[in-house]
Amino acid sequence: MVAAYLRVSTDKQTVLNQKSEILNFCHRQDLKINLWCTETVSGTKKESERELGHLLNMLQRNDILIVTEVSRLSRKMLTIMNIIHDAIERGITIYSIKEGYKFDSSINSQVLAFAFGLCAEIERTLISQRTREALSLRKNQGKKLGRPKGTLRITKLTSHEEEICQLRKEGKSLRTIAKMYRVNPETVRRFHLRCILKEKRKSTRSPNN
Repeated sequence: MVAAYLRVSTDKQTVLNQKSEILNFCHRQDLKINLWCTETVSGTKKESERELGHLLNMLQRNDILIVTEVSRLSRKMLTIMNIIHDAIERGITIYSIKEGYKFDSSINSQVLAFAFGLCAEIERTLISQRTREALSLRKNQGKKLGRPKGTLRITKLTSHEEEICQLRKEGKSLRTIAKMYRVNPETVRRFHLRCILKEKRKSTRSPNN
């Protein structure tokens, strides 16, 4: 199935422009849209309430999702990264027309997704910095602070690089590998993508050596 997602904010009417871009893209790629999904997203609407979530749940392996630009998926980089990662993991291809991005299971797409992951990390850090002052205030007031969940332990996986790469080649899911090494699936994803990026750099340098 080929699905197209159109998103318009409450202050802009761009549905027709988005639809025209997608139709032109499909004509060039010899694709036919089977499903159109259009929604108006306001700043107060939660991500979980959006039609995009329902659409993504409908898509299956080898299906295609087309958007005019990555920012149509979400206003938050962390959310965009999660959507792309989930799609790649499930075998769904995402096309973003304006940027010329194609997110699929290829190595190039995984490297691109890794770059998006770095941006997501930066955003996560900025969010953390904005809350640090409030946490410090609570600590000074004698309130107990819990340990943050999901702490990344990428260094823990370094000695298992070959094993993890082999498991991924065999089709093992991130969750399965995460359970084996007792880490978060997100930790495995980032570690594996960094390994891919490292190998890609080696391959580009090897002809000159």
